[in-house]
Amino acid sequence: MPNVPSVSSISTSEKPGASGSSLRILSIAPTSFFSDYGCHVRILEEARTLKALGHDVTIVTYFKGTNTPGFRIIRTMPTPWHGNYEVGSSRHKFAFDILLGIRLLRVMARNGFDVIHAHLHEGALLGSVLTRPWHIPVCFDYQGSLTSEMLDHGFLHRDTRLLGMWQQLERVIERMPAAIFTSTLGAAEVLRQRISPASKVHTLLDGVNTDTFYPGILSADERATHRTAYGWMLDDPVVVYLGLLAVHQGIGSLIEVAARLKNEGRQIRWLVMGYPGVSDWQRLARENDLEKDMVFTGRVPYSNAPRMLALGDIAIAPKLSQTEGSGKILNYMAMGLPTVAFETPAQKEYLGNLGVYAPVGDTEALARRIVDLLDHPAQRGELGNRLRQRALQQFGWDQVGLQIDSVYRELLVPQRRAMYKRDSHMRNPSG
Repeated sequence: MPNVPSVSSISTSEKPGASGSSLRILSIAPTSFFSDYGCHVRILEEARTLKALGHDVTIVTYFKGTNTPGFRIIRTMPTPWHGNYEVGSSRHKFAFDILLGIRLLRVMARNGFDVIHAHLHEGALLGSVLTRPWHIPVCFDYQGSLTSEMLDHGFLHRDTRLLGMWQQLERVIERMPAAIFTSTLGAAEVLRQRISPASKVHTLLDGVNTDTFYPGILSADERATHRTAYGWMLDDPVVVYLGLLAVHQGIGSLIEVAARLKNEGRQIRWLVMGYPGVSDWQRLARENDLEKDMVFTGRVPYSNAPRMLALGDIAIAPKLSQTEGSGKILNYMAMGLPTVAFETPAQKEYLGNLGVYAPVGDTEALARRIVDLLDHPAQRGELGNRLRQRALQQFGWDQVGLQIDSVYRELLVPQRRAMYKRDSHMRNPSG
């Protein structure tokens, strides 16, 4: 990432809000914000760092979700026929997005904004089309391929005739916004090859709050108490996972690795944190004789995630998707957790040469990497320390906020020049 000063290092007079140049930002979040998983963490932390820079952030989102103090969150009307909806692609999202579009138009009509920050492809489409009469620049926060996500979630199949139509729609949406922020370098490279001008694509890697996620958050006594509560011995090795429980996240591979190592006589405990489908994954774990070894916590509040991760000795990232980001990796890094991962582009971008990798889908190799770390505690400790330092030096949210702010202001310069010309012409039509 570029070398930029942190927010805390900017004097009060230099901060945008303090100089009278704060911006009014409308964030479009076509999801049930806030929920405790990666996409939402990015939306939240970006909004927090923009607010720290002095900007005013309003978030328009679906009717369901947890309100976050300090932000104006405007929600859609609920759909009476479907109160509990799935994470990811769903046919019900069409109705949710229609309601979101209606709410967006009302918000735009009653408020003034300088920038639209649209998350996900649905947000970019709604923002680019519906806010056009207001001539406000739209920034698209791209977190992965739309069609790849639909395939990952089973909403589309590769042999369907609809796949080409969705891929074409995805390309159209990507050309609409004034700027695109990608969460990975690989995604930025792909978009630059098919979008003109390529300069409107900006890499905006995920960040992590290293003041919240840090290794010493639990005392030795607290750590022992929590482990004992799960029925574990204090010296049992613990592998942690935090994220969505989905096929494309590699939860099946995680269970396969755990079963393989148990069959080899390894006594390892597994703390699996996340949702949905907890009962289904628990059943699969029981079928593999892992009932006493693998704890499924269900949803873990974002505020409690650091304390839960602190119970682990190793983190695992078995994600199979080749296009999505992997923000949870940064939480592992900030906690000083050595991380065993499938070698996807996003996970390599965050871990660099400090990751312990296995080929994607190779559960035998993943199991061997875990064993290697467990058998070498000194190496494990050194690796964890280096990962923590990497998180501190390269992945702070304050750096992300300054990058966003810089792009906003580049977009607003020509817009304000055009407004000045229009105003001048109105004052002096003959001039």
